[in-house]
Amino acid sequence: MEILKIIFWVLLFIVFYAYVGYGIVLYFLVKIKKIFMPSKPKPIEDYEPEVTLFVAAYNEKDYVDAKVKNSLEMDYPKEKLHQVWVTDGSDDGTPDYLQKYVDQGISVYHKPERGGKIGAMNRGMEFVKTPIVIFSDGNTMLGKESVRRIVNLFANPKVGCVSGEKRIYNKEKDVAAGTEGIYWKYESTLKKWDAELYSVVGAAGELFAIRTELFQHVEKDTLLDDLIISLRVAMKGYTIQYDPEAYAIETSSANVKEELKRKVRIAAGGIQSIVRLSPLLNIFKYGILSFQYISHRVLRWTLAPISLPLIFLINLILFIKLGYNNFQNIYVWLFYGQVLFYLLSFIGWKLEDRAIRIKALFVPYYFMIMNLAVLMGMKRYFKGNQSVNWERAKRGKME
Repeated sequence: MEILKIIFWVLLFIVFYAYVGYGIVLYFLVKIKKIFMPSKPKPIEDYEPEVTLFVAAYNEKDYVDAKVKNSLEMDYPKEKLHQVWVTDGSDDGTPDYLQKYVDQGISVYHKPERGGKIGAMNRGMEFVKTPIVIFSDGNTMLGKESVRRIVNLFANPKVGCVSGEKRIYNKEKDVAAGTEGIYWKYESTLKKWDAELYSVVGAAGELFAIRTELFQHVEKDTLLDDLIISLRVAMKGYTIQYDPEAYAIETSSANVKEELKRKVRIAAGGIQSIVRLSPLLNIFKYGILSFQYISHRVLRWTLAPISLPLIFLINLILFIKLGYNNFQNIYVWLFYGQVLFYLLSFIGWKLEDRAIRIKALFVPYYFMIMNLAVLMGMKRYFKGNQSVNWERAKRGKME
């Protein structure tokens, strides 16, 4: 019994630390750093090197006009802002449609074979001649100052990568919008504190940039190109910085089932990334970067989701042994609390099927979906049946 209790509290601590505790620790570490270390120098406002906006697009014809218009409206010298579109495998007319923008400084590279996003990125980087390259998805719109704000951070030679912020377009009929938006706001706060402490631990694929010279060809079967590319830059001794005002905005997933599809792939990619970035687990070599990486990424993709069913099982055993009506024992209360939480998750699932949104129920459901996705992603990764070609989740539309 005593051993079970110890295991129970260890597992509970892992889950708490992965989702809440690390944020608390990070907050205080940043506060302590500000006391003992001087503030960062302000960015150089007139730092304006040539930049390439890189879009790996697969069948994005419906978004081309809006994306190109958005890119041309960036607050950055037009003669210094280039666009490279790689449309490999697209068969919806995207490459031909883009030709009408060639005279506006847009370069289009296409081949009929589909090699996935990674293949397009590896091939397309050969055509990037500027010192900084900014990666962005074809279906996301950027804030007008995003390019300038990202570039300003590169004025610091220690910065090798800059991550923008993913923002969720929130409108009433998007079932997943509210909770997904809350989740990303929390993640954005953690990124801000990570950057203030030392380095962000991975960039947002919707908008991130690197020094072109630091790009390494990525393995063709890579699932999370943004994570692998950015952390390999960090492993070279550079930092990944973050500006929440440099943002890419997109609609939320059309529903939680579509969000689950997306997160299962991300989770499979997370396990793959942990394997490929295994040297980064060595805290004696990478120090604070390893601490941030393990705390913010690794635990959420490994121990935390595995701990949840074990916590419930052990709590059930303790509940049975101690008696269901022994309300003076904390394990009885914790078991009832877990039952209530999972019951709310179940109700949230049923209501979501009927497109009925009650935030108090949707939050526990979304949390369970996240962790279920990790378990499913683990299974998919170890079975080796996750395709490198992205199966896009259906998303709501902007109005």
